[in-house]
Amino acid sequence: MGSLGFPELIVIFVIALIIFGPRKLPEIGRSLGKSLAEFKKASNDLRNTLEEEIRLDEHRSQIDAARAAQVAQATPPVQVTTTVPQTGEPVPVHKTEQGA
Repeated sequence: MGSLGFPELIVIFVIALIIFGPRKLPEIGRSLGKSLAEFKKASNDLRNTLEEEIRLDEHRSQIDAARAAQVAQATPPVQVTTTVPQTGEPVPVHKTEQGA
C-alpha cells in the first residue's frame, strides 16, 4: 500500500462529485482543509508541551542533584558531647576519649 497517485485522486474526486454534487464539493473541501489545519496545530501544541515538560523535568533533576551535592559538602561534622555528672555541663568528647 503506497501513496495515492494521480489516477486514484481523479477517481476519488469523481466519486465525491457524484455523491455531494458540484455545489457542496467546495464547501466540503474548505471544511476538510480547516479540520486538517486544526489537527496539525493541536498536534504541534501537544508536541511542544511534551518537549517543554521534558525539558523542565531535566532542569529540576539537575537542580536537585546540585542541591544534594551542596548539602553533602556543607554538612558540618557532628560534635559528640557528654555531661559531667556533678555539674551537668556538656563537655565535648574528643576522638581520643571515645575509645577510652
